[in-house]
Amino acid sequence: MLRSYWRVLRLAALLTLLVFIVAGSAFPPGGLKASVNSLTRTIEFDYGTWTLDAILAKFAGWGLSFNRFLTPEKQSQLVLDTLEQVRRVNDLQAQVLIIYADPAVSDPESASQAVRARLDAEQAHLDVLAPLAESILQAQLLDVLEDIGLGRFGQVLPPSLFRASEMPYSLVISPRDRITQALDVSLVPGTTTQTMEKLEDNIFTELDYAALVVPIGGVGTYPTMISQTTDLVWLTEVIAHEWVHNFLTLRPLGINYFTNDQLRTINETTASLAGKELGELILAKYYPEFLPPPTEQASSSNQLQRPEPEPDLFDFRTEMRTTRVEVDRLLAEGKVEEAEAYMEARRGFFWENGYLIRKLNQAYFAFYGAYNDVPGGGAAGEDPVGPAVVAYRERFADLGAFLRAVSWVNSFDELLELLAN
Repeated sequence: MLRSYWRVLRLAALLTLLVFIVAGSAFPPGGLKASVNSLTRTIEFDYGTWTLDAILAKFAGWGLSFNRFLTPEKQSQLVLDTLEQVRRVNDLQAQVLIIYADPAVSDPESASQAVRARLDAEQAHLDVLAPLAESILQAQLLDVLEDIGLGRFGQVLPPSLFRASEMPYSLVISPRDRITQALDVSLVPGTTTQTMEKLEDNIFTELDYAALVVPIGGVGTYPTMISQTTDLVWLTEVIAHEWVHNFLTLRPLGINYFTNDQLRTINETTASLAGKELGELILAKYYPEFLPPPTEQASSSNQLQRPEPEPDLFDFRTEMRTTRVEVDRLLAEGKVEEAEAYMEARRGFFWENGYLIRKLNQAYFAFYGAYNDVPGGGAAGEDPVGPAVVAYRERFADLGAFLRAVSWVNSFDELLELLAN
């Protein structure tokens, strides 16, 4: 058993090193990166320390985990108990916040003492449960990966490893005259909205780039970093999504993630498609009561068709697609200020229809437009890359064969050639 743990630990270290090498090769020293770094240095997230801590925690957890002695049913129940424990902790944290925010409470420290004591006790219990639940979910994901044929000689590579964590923010930067992700910098959790706004404004005025700080749910480090949640459906999808990134990182598609926007979109759309499918496989096998109701099937047996919206209802994806298409047109004509004024007007339009978008700019589309696995375009507008990945998925009867094939794609042109044959 110790030899097995050591092999996994070595693989984790090698994969982590590869992730840093690949990511680091995307941006040359100096230039935009150096200018942005001068603004973000004090609030940048330290992935090196986080990854080392996560690997050590996983290694320590292997020797202590008793979950491997539980029946599959009790393992699944332990995961559900952990999500319920997260809810208890979240509720108590909210109670403490309300006490401190209440103007009528003159001594919030004393008034919150009992609640904070309960919070400490519930947090301590969660700290015990969380590593066990993570080990169980890791094994359940590996099990369905073997079911779809991604195991070799009884081993799925890379092994599934994730850790629930407070998530960093992502600072996305795009040129103003076109929509493309020029830089992505991770910022520490807890970055305030005021800090975000000031940073974005400074990048706009001093560097003449559009910038946006966005929340993220997961990061494809190794172990992968996943936001803590009470939503099992979301959790199973995201741990699978981030594992797919680890899988691709060992192959040409993932290695070329930062080469251009097209390859980034292929990566993200592949991970989104596969993450949803794998998440549903986990639910069907271990948590069938949480499996979402079946949706209307498209002509393909693999893909789901998005139902047509009711004409009188506001359709976010349709309206966002309209926005992106018009912004692309204005930028192509060199009308940068007009495009920015139009995006701000559309932001107000979305607000009036119940959607809070703090800032709608080129960086918004550069980030969200890469996730293009749902028909309709949304923030991707008329970008053909996502639909091409979806069409390629339809060529395969099973998910494992699709992932093996798409992982060797080196360019969008190569993907189009595969679709043409």
